[in-house]
Amino acid sequence: MLIGVSGLAFQFFWEKFTASKKGFIRLIPAPLIVVLFGIGIHEFFKSSGSDYAINPEHMVSLPVAASGKEFFSFFSAPDWSQWLNPQVWVIGLTLALVASLESLLSIEAVDELDPYKRVTPTNRELKAQGIGNIVSGFFGGLPVTSVIVRSSANVNAGARTKMSTIYHGILLLVAVAFIPTLLNLIPKAALAAVLVYTGFKLTKPALYKSFYKKGWDQFVPFVVTVLAILRTDLLTGVLIGIGVGLFFVIRSNFRTAITMANEGKNYLFRLRKDVSFLNKPLLRNKLEEVPDGAKVIIDASRADFIDRDVVEVIEDYMLHAHLREITVELKFNPVRSQGFAGQEPVTITNPLTKLNQKLKQKPA
Repeated sequence: MLIGVSGLAFQFFWEKFTASKKGFIRLIPAPLIVVLFGIGIHEFFKSSGSDYAINPEHMVSLPVAASGKEFFSFFSAPDWSQWLNPQVWVIGLTLALVASLESLLSIEAVDELDPYKRVTPTNRELKAQGIGNIVSGFFGGLPVTSVIVRSSANVNAGARTKMSTIYHGILLLVAVAFIPTLLNLIPKAALAAVLVYTGFKLTKPALYKSFYKKGWDQFVPFVVTVLAILRTDLLTGVLIGIGVGLFFVIRSNFRTAITMANEGKNYLFRLRKDVSFLNKPLLRNKLEEVPDGAKVIIDASRADFIDRDVVEVIEDYMLHAHLREITVELKFNPVRSQGFAGQEPVTITNPLTKLNQKLKQKPA
């Protein structure tokens, strides 16, 4: 607790302290100081024989090789006898989904942190990750992902090119191969303090305020995703967040797909974007509320897609509107509105051909 809390507090202090400083002091990374502080505290209690010395299970634990031959003995080949074990495939697919999802989320976050606002090719990233994990598995290695902690550390250190991740991998290999004993002196509480601080920087209060100002359709999915990840796991939390986000997308599209305006007995119905079957009851009810003797204009020229059920509502209304002395004018763009629900894609003019023939037989 002492190491974790003090390490977390120090990072907040260090950020404010170095904000107005120039020169060498700004080059000193706060996580390095936190790790060294954690090692010092642990060694102090350990050497004094205090009961507050940290237990081994709360320390970094890496295998230590006494020679190069022993180091290479850590590599192991896969157990091919488990090839047909269904549990292996289930775990493999789970890891692939979680690792891919974590990489995509990390890429999104790092692109925001990048001072040049460059866009990472996601397909190339996933291909490289997949090939890397396959090769790593052949040597007994663990699967890897793009991780926001190391990526943000690279950005904060001033990294600008893809070589930063290559150097990062080389430094990890050198550290594990040559100084594992030193790494094993690090308390996990010190690393936890670094992780918590990094997470806070990525979801600081200003970010919540920013999403709140964008509206509930942005704020609610964001908060629900964060809470769901904390209560469950990364994959489940993101899936819950996606579900909530889709609800707001459908809700927004439902509310804005059809708009109505009127002045006296002149009514304008405008269909925009994608008008799905969900909009059918709303359109039908609004049309039936038009008073007798009114003039109605149905403008579908801005719609990219109109569901067949909606088209039928318009057809039926145009066929019986004359009974209430309502004049209906339909506007559409045959080039823009290309798709209709049904057995085959048709242009917007085709469903109205039958309607036009019926209108010729009906009084105006």
